[in-house]
Amino acid sequence: MIRRVILGLLVLVLLATGIGKALDLPGFARVLTEYRLWPEWALPIIALGLTVTELALAALLLHPATRRAAAMGTAAFALTGAMVLWLTLARGIALTNCGCFGVLLARPLTPLTPFEDLFLAGLALLLLVRVRRRRAA
Repeated sequence: MIRRVILGLLVLVLLATGIGKALDLPGFARVLTEYRLWPEWALPIIALGLTVTELALAALLLHPATRRAAAMGTAAFALTGAMVLWLTLARGIALTNCGCFGVLLARPLTPLTPFEDLFLAGLALLLLVRVRRRRAA
C-alpha cells in the first residue's frame, strides 16, 4: 500500500512538472536563462532534455521491470535539481519563476524550494528500498 502511494506521488509530480514544461518549451528555456548557468545556444536543448527526462522517468516508474532504475534516476535527477537551486540561491540570483512547473505555474525560487526536490529524492529512495524488499520476499 505504501509503495503504491509513493509510486503514485512520484509519477504525478514528474508528469505535472514534465507536462508543465512541455506545454511551453520556449518559455521554459527563457526561465533557464535566469539561472545564468548555461550558454544561450544550449538552453532549448537543455529545456527539451529536462522535460523528456521527467516524462520518461514517470513512464519508467510505471513498469515493474524498470522501476528500480527509474527510482534511482528520479533520486539523482531531484538531487541535481536541488543542487542547482541551492547554487542559484547562494549566488544571490532572485528568480520570480523557478521553472519547476515550466511557465504554467510560475513560482518564485525561495530557500524552501530545494527542499521540495530533496523530498522527491527521498520518496524515490524510499520506493527503491520498497522495490528491493518486495523482490527479496
